[in-house]
Amino acid sequence: MANLQLNRTEFGDPSNAGNVPTEAETLALLNEWVPNERLRLHMLQVGTVMKAWALEKEELPEKEAYKWWVAGVLHDADWEKFPDRHCAVIIEELEKRQVDPAIIRSIASHGPKYFGVEPHAKMELMIYVFDELSGFIHAAALIRPERYNGLETKSILKKLKTASFAAQVDRADIEDALTRAGLDLETIIPFVIKVQREVTTV
Repeated sequence: MANLQLNRTEFGDPSNAGNVPTEAETLALLNEWVPNERLRLHMLQVGTVMKAWALEKEELPEKEAYKWWVAGVLHDADWEKFPDRHCAVIIEELEKRQVDPAIIRSIASHGPKYFGVEPHAKMELMIYVFDELSGFIHAAALIRPERYNGLETKSILKKLKTASFAAQVDRADIEDALTRAGLDLETIIPFVIKVQREVTTV
């Protein structure tokens, strides 16, 4: 695997705080940069779960929760086309577009082991929490005839203990993210299922 370390911890210009791409601009970038429909769906799911958490659990106003959505939707934007520079390319693009540095740093924080950026702010912590787990839960739903209908937390917990299922998902990353955020699987899994079941197509 390529060295994806970003070798910096500051992103964007503080004077750009509050500069947030519109929904149309965000989706245009997503569609232009990410040809893979499954990856686009993952990114939309993470964005939707991020925004829902910000509104429901953090009780943030819509304007702030929207930033969480943008970070989630764009967090893997460069993964398909630029795998050897994953995260660096989308960060450079968002800096060029003068996007709010909180959004950019959140994207940079979604894999501390890979990018070398420690998540601190709540948005940074939660994108780390939701990224791997969102994809894992969707994989579990896809193998069921009923998909998300009737999908229970205990089923996800069982699959997490089955190393051969979605083997590419690093369970240690999930555990680390939850520990950092002070949360547990029993809280996060049902929330993801509830929100994500509404986002199953791009």
